[in-house]
Amino acid sequence: MKSDHIILNDLNIFDGNGFKFGDMEIENGVIRSLDFKDQGNSNLYVIPGLINTHAHVAMSRFRGLLDDVNLEGFLQKTFKLDANRDRDDLFHSTVCGIYEMMNNGITSFFDLYYDEDIIYEACEMMGIRSFLSWVALDREFTTQKGEPLDNAQNFIRDHRKKDSIIYPSVGVQGVYVASEETLLGANDISKREKTMLHMHLSETRKEVYDLLKSKKKRPVEYLNDLGILSNRMTAAHCVWLNGHEIDMLSKSHVNVSWNSTSNQKLGTGGIPPIPELEEKNVNISIGTDSNGSNNGLNILETAKMGSLSIKNQRWDASRIEASETFKMLTENGGIASGVPDLGRIRIGAPADLNIVDGNHYSVQCLNPEDMVNQIIYSMNPAAIRETIIAGKIIKKDGKVTDSITDKYETSLKYLRNRFRV
Repeated sequence: MKSDHIILNDLNIFDGNGFKFGDMEIENGVIRSLDFKDQGNSNLYVIPGLINTHAHVAMSRFRGLLDDVNLEGFLQKTFKLDANRDRDDLFHSTVCGIYEMMNNGITSFFDLYYDEDIIYEACEMMGIRSFLSWVALDREFTTQKGEPLDNAQNFIRDHRKKDSIIYPSVGVQGVYVASEETLLGANDISKREKTMLHMHLSETRKEVYDLLKSKKKRPVEYLNDLGILSNRMTAAHCVWLNGHEIDMLSKSHVNVSWNSTSNQKLGTGGIPPIPELEEKNVNISIGTDSNGSNNGLNILETAKMGSLSIKNQRWDASRIEASETFKMLTENGGIASGVPDLGRIRIGAPADLNIVDGNHYSVQCLNPEDMVNQIIYSMNPAAIRETIIAGKIIKKDGKVTDSITDKYETSLKYLRNRFRV
């Protein structure tokens, strides 16, 4: 994807602490220069691109098909649907999911699924920064052809490309369908290939108590004893943790992806101990999960819902300030990705950005000092006027470019013609 040469003048630019008035130049996919000025007047705000650290983008077609069931029922229905999917279904469903994310200001996403080679093609065509983890689980539980660990290894080796914005890696469905051999095998691939290890972890009480019954250990303890916890890991959910496990995650520098909307919709019955994780300096980012368990890929909605859930649970509106949540959406997701300076605005950083209209009805920002609060608590993604990924303009004047929209409309037409009842 060829990058554009872009000059942005007279804007409020987020520098990691607040907004400063100035100019920016983008070249070769990175921020080439920043020139801040003493004063100026603009109601346009440049923020880092939003990073979605847990998704199953090819499940976009499942929106509305998996509602109002608990996680066990959800997984049973999902496995049944997965067993009957083919290449075209996966590809076009992925295109539709990417288009939704682009409209919502998401410039990077972490994916966990099988057939990531097909998802890779859709990501490459659409031009979104992607971290694709081929999911491993025991052979008896999977609908994949061949051995999942071999599939993950081959995917990484066949799809790792220099200067690409798509990063292949390995994942694990969860301890409930992965033996010790599978877990260790996935970790070995991650270490050997120097990739992310992405997995579901401690999502439900059942997962915790089933493992306690079979292994006499809680999931985080189990992974710790196997030597699997590390800064390469992004662990999604982490709802049911105790203090000892939080210490383990902190000591091993594990990245936690907080999926508040999905957890609440599936009725997992708990809220992750976000304040305690923060106190131990665990890197926390935010994920939407899939259109099956969330019904939308609006990460701003997910961030707001998560923040409010903590305030309510702790009887304290001061817990989890907007600035903390904003950091989870941007800088913290970049840390989890391993890409230097992703999620930040600084010279040399990847040019993944959103330009927000401070006059939009959902923001109506009167003071730059209040803008981060507006983004977290009130902003509709429609307030995003421009989106840039790796120096390429994806959205302009509030609309995703025609070339990308045409691809989306082709995919939506295919799915509608094939699956409409």
